[in-house]
Amino acid sequence: MTDTAEYDVVVLGAGPVGENLADRARAAGLSTAVVESELIGGECSYWACMPSKALLRPVIARADARRVPGLSGSVQGPLDVPAVLAHRDYYVSNWKDDGQVDWLKSIGVDIYRGQGRIEGPKRITVEGPAGERHTLTARHAVAVCTGSRAVVPDLPGLAGANPWTSRDATSAKHVPGRLVIVGGGVVGVEMATAWQAFGSRVTVLVRGKGLLPRMEPFAGELVAEALTDAGATVRTGASVASVERADGSGPVTVVLQGGERIEADEVLFATGRAPRTDDIGLDTVGLKPGSWLTVDETCRVEGSDWLYGVGDVNHRALMTHEGKYQARIAGAAIAARAHGDPLDTARWGAHSATADHAAVPQVVFTDPEAAAVGLSLAEAEAAGHRVRAVDYDLASVAGSGLYADGYRGRARMIVDLDREILLGATFVGPGVGELLHSATVAVAGEVPVDRLWHAVPAYPTISEVWLRLLETYRG
Repeated sequence: MTDTAEYDVVVLGAGPVGENLADRARAAGLSTAVVESELIGGECSYWACMPSKALLRPVIARADARRVPGLSGSVQGPLDVPAVLAHRDYYVSNWKDDGQVDWLKSIGVDIYRGQGRIEGPKRITVEGPAGERHTLTARHAVAVCTGSRAVVPDLPGLAGANPWTSRDATSAKHVPGRLVIVGGGVVGVEMATAWQAFGSRVTVLVRGKGLLPRMEPFAGELVAEALTDAGATVRTGASVASVERADGSGPVTVVLQGGERIEADEVLFATGRAPRTDDIGLDTVGLKPGSWLTVDETCRVEGSDWLYGVGDVNHRALMTHEGKYQARIAGAAIAARAHGDPLDTARWGAHSATADHAAVPQVVFTDPEAAAVGLSLAEAEAAGHRVRAVDYDLASVAGSGLYADGYRGRARMIVDLDREILLGATFVGPGVGELLHSATVAVAGEVPVDRLWHAVPAYPTISEVWLRLLETYRG
């Protein structure tokens, strides 16, 4: 069976990015359809942000409680892992998307389930789960919001070893006795934090010099120390040569360069992401299948007047909050163009995505948390800025001692010495994730250091570190 339909906007991918873009298009009066081959709600809702934070929250809460006098003695026992996993299952709606389907329908968005492919300008075909075929035509725009997928390296023996990827790590129903994690980025350290706390003996293998390589070096150092204190093993300069697993089940052996063998019950590869654009028909419009999409500041694909690439697929900032931000920008730009309106960059920069360049915030939900926005010292220097890094020991802030006994942490702000504004900030320590938005406002707003003096932090909170950083800068 084949049917045809015409819409103002067709969205490929119904994760948070696609949902937000569809919402903006509908709010502007444009008829909109979304195409999704998996669950409505996408990676973040079922295999990334939501399940990982549901797994990590009890881990971090217990760690915090163990550092509070009068409470620490009550929380020395193990976590109730079945309860944690059940809570995770609740937050992913047991991998059912009924609620998100209802929401899209409530705002008037049509849903097509199946594999969507571009077949020439403004034309999409959808192969449904029962073999049905839909042909959709977009009057104004097609938005590719298909996200990214985990990359598994091409190593001898790995294809038949059934390795975990991030999806397996966040959806697993059992605790492996021994877990090897390959990769020291965000997924690697967060999953090491969670599964070590659940009872796994975790070994983290990092090919480079340390964890969290895209943050300030002290962030990875403090997280590595904490993981080691918790019982995990962190190995740097460790390159995997091959993987062995008989019949894809039973123990798995990770073989390092040099021949060392590490046996585990599961191995997680957290080694990067690739765009999910390999099977969506990019070749029919002159683009390379499997490539990242190069876009302008409205997220419109360069060289096109109708195709948009929003979220992970454009490789600007692979985080849910940035993808949703881009979706709001792109949705507003599509609507303005559809209605023949000028693109308004004065009103909040409504049609121009800029925050995914210089003011990208990220929180790593480990114990301690690591939070950063903007440029690191190395990035700022590499970009040619004349800068100064200002550091402060978070343990010296009055609020930190009240937050936890033995508080350990560090803060850094990167000051542009020519303009006297912040280019970046990094905080590492328990509870620092909630400091990040103030730093994001300072960086995105290019607030002069002299004005930051008048943003008075409440006493006694950890946010007093802002005052101490400014004092240190002024000397």
